Amino acid sequence: MTQHLHLAVALDGYGWDPHAWRPTVASGTAPTAMLTGRYWAELAVTAERGLLDFLTIDDTLMPQVGRSARIHPDRLTGRADAVLTAARIAPATRHIGLIPVATVTHTEPFHVSKSIATLDFVSYGRAGWQPRVSATTHEAALFGRRSVDPSELFDEARDFVEVVRRLWDSWEDDAVIRDVTTGRYIDRDKLHYIDFTGKYFSVKGPSITPRPPQGQPVVAALAHAGPIYEFAAASVDVVFITPTDEAGVRNILGEVRTAGGQDLKVFADVVVSFKGNTDFRSDALVFGGRATELVDMLVEWQELGIDGARLRPAVNGTDLPVIVDEVVPLLQRAGRFRSGYVEGQTLRQRLGLPVALNRYVRVDK
Repeated sequence: MTQHLHLAVALDGYGWDPHAWRPTVASGTAPTAMLTGRYWAELAVTAERGLLDFLTIDDTLMPQVGRSARIHPDRLTGRADAVLTAARIAPATRHIGLIPVATVTHTEPFHVSKSIATLDFVSYGRAGWQPRVSATTHEAALFGRRSVDPSELFDEARDFVEVVRRLWDSWEDDAVIRDVTTGRYIDRDKLHYIDFTGKYFSVKGPSITPRPPQGQPVVAALAHAGPIYEFAAASVDVVFITPTDEAGVRNILGEVRTAGGQDLKVFADVVVSFKGNTDFRSDALVFGGRATELVDMLVEWQELGIDGARLRPAVNGTDLPVIVDEVVPLLQRAGRFRSGYVEGQTLRQRLGLPVALNRYVRVDK
């Protein structure tokens, strides 16, 4: 049997077309809908109806997509916090994984660790996290604390992820004992100081949040070049790549392997615009064909070695339903996609990631 393709969707604002707000508002959606929990919950329910592996929620330190300090008056401006949005989505869904972006530059790993751990609890083991760096001086100015050396961004990000992972492990799974007879709620020997000291962070621990249900929520990264592939290989479980054709798939997979990422789950990012409007810039391929053509391309890319695809709807309101109602059934008929969720399956399990062992548990010899 052919291995199933993993399929995810990336959500941001009203879609990845910078002018997606125009058809969305024209359709009757309130201009501020993307700041409401109902809007995001409805998108998530639609994605879950399509049996998708997970959805990601984008976030940056800027009010618009991109790194520019200039505010473009014709583009959607303003965003909600991705982690908080994911927490709002969790009770409205039962199966789909939830991977918000959380920035690692100018922020603290302690805060991110407990936020993602909390998301894993409220979603019953469906949480993930996409770290993102912030390289510009105008983003640094939002915090006013320090300038950024771009050459150190991914070294810092690597330490950030390491601290977060250690904090997730700082509680053993059975640290909470709730022993009424002895009056002990916690076994103190099963809480651990992480004692991390590095160039960028010095964190003692332990976390204030118990170890997440998955042990280690899924960590993903978007990567476009060699140094970022190296960061992904060292720090994350899933990498999003941006090929534009078969040659690009081959070349990038080779670069990922060269960087040490043989064990990474590799997802190809594709912006999809089924209305055919592809006249906008993107870091990923902008696909403007039919659902059948997209499926043919994804199957070919899977044969080349990708594990899955993360589709970015150009306009959420029109392109996400096509993914769910046309792309998914075509993949199912081709034997390339699941016919249902496995009840109680965590996101790690769905992606075929190994059980996350706790680094602080003493193994008796």
